[in-house]
Amino acid sequence: MGSHAEGLGLNDAGLLRQHALIGGQWCDADAGGRCEVRNPANAALLGTVPEMAAAETRRAIDAAHAAFPAWAGKTADARAQVLRDLHALMLEHQEDLARLLTAEQGKPLAEARGEITYSAGYLQWFAEQARRMDGEVIQSHAADKRLLTLRQPVGVVGMITPWNFPSAMLGRKLAPALAAGCTVVCKPALQTPFSALALGELAQRAGVPPGVINIVTGHDAAAIGAEMTGNPKLRKLSFTGSTAVGKTLMAQSAPDLKRLSLELGGNAPFIVFDDADLDAAVAGVIASKFRNTGQTCVCANRIFVQASVYAAFAEKLVAAVRQLRVGDGLQGETEQGPLIDAKALAKVEAHVADALANGARLAIGGQRHALGGTFYTPTVLLDADARMQLAQEETFGPVAPLFCFTTEADVIAQANATPFGLAGYFYTRDLARSWRVSEALQCGIVGINTGLISTEVAPFGGIKHSGFGREGGKDGLHDYTELKYVCVGGL
Repeated sequence: MGSHAEGLGLNDAGLLRQHALIGGQWCDADAGGRCEVRNPANAALLGTVPEMAAAETRRAIDAAHAAFPAWAGKTADARAQVLRDLHALMLEHQEDLARLLTAEQGKPLAEARGEITYSAGYLQWFAEQARRMDGEVIQSHAADKRLLTLRQPVGVVGMITPWNFPSAMLGRKLAPALAAGCTVVCKPALQTPFSALALGELAQRAGVPPGVINIVTGHDAAAIGAEMTGNPKLRKLSFTGSTAVGKTLMAQSAPDLKRLSLELGGNAPFIVFDDADLDAAVAGVIASKFRNTGQTCVCANRIFVQASVYAAFAEKLVAAVRQLRVGDGLQGETEQGPLIDAKALAKVEAHVADALANGARLAIGGQRHALGGTFYTPTVLLDADARMQLAQEETFGPVAPLFCFTTEADVIAQANATPFGLAGYFYTRDLARSWRVSEALQCGIVGINTGLISTEVAPFGGIKHSGFGREGGKDGLHDYTELKYVCVGGL
């Protein structure tokens, strides 16, 4: 275990945990099986984690259930102090956490450092929000009654997090749950379990009581998910991932009427109007489309450019994309890492091939990178249209397809012609248009003249097939509470 930590250059080898966390104890799978975790940049073995399934998940839920009354019974300030301590520890160990994240996920080290800061930000924000979990006194309808509401923690929460932001997505769920008084069972993506396990280690150091945070690992996501959805002791499930899996989890949760937060797939439009600052819009595309090598649920998937500025914008974008450096995030300055695995690479290649076969023109990229493995060259495609796969599905890779449009009404219709509705972006200097388009776009998040929209202080989530529920902001805390109405009579 130590050799792997030394190979990563960690200052604190104790952050590389290769066991699951149940009831405050680091443990192996019942059958002793292990799963390998490899660096997507070079396929090097980073370590192994336990191969767990339903039985271990059930035990973790039992531990969370047992820990719930005491944790929910703490004062808001006591829970907030634990979150503040965990926030401080994350920032203290930011460099180690970032190196661990880059090693298992592949993103550039600068992006990984930013993700740790972002993840820790949720802990600080919800430490503050814990003390604002207020009910209210309602004006009574009768002289002899008093009416009031209380917010109480929903109970044990299951959390299933993705590989693309393994620290941020857990921090975004964990912080409001703990602030509200819930206890949790986390299942990180198997490609990237070490960021979650490191957070579990720091949580113990911060004084999180045994059983409040439990982390299970394993290949059999279906068995772990089925135990979460079927176990009556677990009252809420928060999932970030594909729409297909989200629908399955929702169906499985229906018999027990569990609370759900689902942050699912996207197909984000990015609209450049003819009055936009084109240089700013190019910078926005680079930030939105190519962050994390295009592997984000809110990244620009369809880039619509008004006809009169189409050629000028395309030229500027190609020049910017040409400057992006591709490489191993731990081996020097880069802006683009590898795709997560061979399956992701195959999807990107299929989307590009389909687009070219249907009339798209290749402006730059369009092939595997010389580094080999799952590295792919940053790509810009021209003359994209709605027939292409990349117009219908998330590419989840460094491919920017440019669509041409003529009028505002035309592009709104095209942007909304998808079952998904997570994020949307547009660039304009017209104040009236900014109101019209932001209201017309069918999505849960809109970025106007910016490609970066995520922050812990605002609600994050989608509509339509992109799911429901909100993470971040005050709404993020409410999603982990039940609202109880109390009527006091006989006054």
